[in-house]
Amino acid sequence: MPSYTAPVKDMQFVLHDLLKVSQSDIPGYGDLEADFTSAVLEEAGKITSEVLAPLNVVGDKEGCVLENGVVRVPTGFQEAFDQVREGGWTGLDLPEEYGGQGMPYVMGIAVGEMFSSANQAFSMYQGLTHGAASAILAHGTDAQKTTYLPKMVSCEWTGTMNLTEPHCGTDLGLMRTKAVPQDDGSYKISGQKIFISAGEHEMADNIIHLVLAKIPGGPEGIKGVSLFIVPKFIVNEDGTPGARNGVSCGALEEKMGIHGNSTCVMNYDEATGYLLGDAHKGMRAMFTMMNEARIGVGMQGLTQAEAAYQNAVIYAKDRLQGRDVTGVKNPDGPADPLIVHPDIRRNLMDQKSFTEGARAFILWSSTLIDQAHRSGDKDADGLISLLTPVIKGFLTDEGYDMTVQAQQVYGGHGYIEEWGMSQFTRDARIAMIYEGANGVQALDLVGRKLAADGGKHVMAFFEMVKTFLKENDGNEALKKDFLDPLKAASKDLQAAGMYFMQNGMKNPNNALSGSYDFMHLFGHVCLGLMWAKMAKVSMEALENGAEDATFYETKITTGRFYMARRLPATAMHLARINSGADTVMALDAANF
Repeated sequence: MPSYTAPVKDMQFVLHDLLKVSQSDIPGYGDLEADFTSAVLEEAGKITSEVLAPLNVVGDKEGCVLENGVVRVPTGFQEAFDQVREGGWTGLDLPEEYGGQGMPYVMGIAVGEMFSSANQAFSMYQGLTHGAASAILAHGTDAQKTTYLPKMVSCEWTGTMNLTEPHCGTDLGLMRTKAVPQDDGSYKISGQKIFISAGEHEMADNIIHLVLAKIPGGPEGIKGVSLFIVPKFIVNEDGTPGARNGVSCGALEEKMGIHGNSTCVMNYDEATGYLLGDAHKGMRAMFTMMNEARIGVGMQGLTQAEAAYQNAVIYAKDRLQGRDVTGVKNPDGPADPLIVHPDIRRNLMDQKSFTEGARAFILWSSTLIDQAHRSGDKDADGLISLLTPVIKGFLTDEGYDMTVQAQQVYGGHGYIEEWGMSQFTRDARIAMIYEGANGVQALDLVGRKLAADGGKHVMAFFEMVKTFLKENDGNEALKKDFLDPLKAASKDLQAAGMYFMQNGMKNPNNALSGSYDFMHLFGHVCLGLMWAKMAKVSMEALENGAEDATFYETKITTGRFYMARRLPATAMHLARINSGADTVMALDAANF
């Protein structure tokens, strides 16, 4: 059975060596001293390694079962969910006034990585609830917040998001679910939603569905969509669950992965719902949840890669196969361990350099969210908005690829269920699709985010990279291996943006055909920036006589690999972008 060990030391390195969180002027960051964050992460590591990780295979093999409208979760899930709730993990970064612990978002992401690495399907029950609670917190009335948030923060009640319908996915303007106004101010919700994660189960006393629907007589298309709170049980005046609402699970989807999560077809039959936010402004409210979810899904790309990598390393060190071409390394055995072979090393270094770079990227990005929300920094808000499709699209694409590479280390055993490696690949696959398929993320990045606020935020990113390069121009230790590759990659990114400006207006397909490559180009530059910064602080730590010199030396060596072997992909992506739309659009539809 695969195992998982929380990477607490690496998280501490990112939080304190790289980001220096406790020295930040973001409100609440002064409390994030190393001893405090270590205590939180160590405790999270225990529950994820000891409780959740062993249930990952159980959830995969058993799945969820629908019996007479009731969804049964896998063995052990209920007890684990109770333990997670009792530990206060579900409201780590949610407001204290509603029962949360009020920690910064960056801590929620760090702990969330552990939960998802240990058991992605399980962690989605609380993850969806967190997103739904955030939407109510941002757009709900005081009465709605008082009614729902305390129970959702504690996960006594869980939450969902209901967007997709059988005939429409990304194009939500085509939805048919309707909301008919009632005299008491409520609405009757009727329609069907599909692919609803955690849509029905019995681990919570109530499930609070956030449902997109159209009020009859409203504007056509997406402008006529509103968002509603539709509880599984109507909430009584005393705050307890009352009568069963007109919402039910019609079927469970049979999926490639995340079997432990109940992915439901939800039927709404004149269910009572309550408007969340303004009428016909549902997407504004839903995007609060969706943007948070996209960060979380991007993290899932990292988490499955991390779990798969950990197990691949163990196997590569234990499995004896062949001899090292430079000389025998295991003279007392019949063969040397796999890890002596260069191609296995390349494979593992791809994984290691991705997971550590991605962790730094997503934790740094989380500080931007804290800066935007806690300090009211609009520039930080604009920058994280720009980066969100990169986080979601790039990290999930790359994360999936890394789980495949981890399988490859095992050879044929990676394809056999006994070893458990296929689950990481199957679970990671959905992250490239839900919360907006990655092609849509790329279109959002190029079609909307680049030009937002007159291109202010992408220019700010370029300036950030330029400033880092300029400030460290005289650092010879960094120059060849880190600064020069980062400069070249950043120039590729700027050249791609210039191509879109010069060619996208006269033929939009030129921009759209290159959008996916641009998303990946951007992602590589982001990880290149993180690696250059991590190398710098690691070199400084060594100069200052760091106790664990091996850790910092390993960090620098891993960074050199990324800059030399992974970052040059930016030139390939630029070449594809510069080729334009002609070859992409040349065939008539009939000729495919």
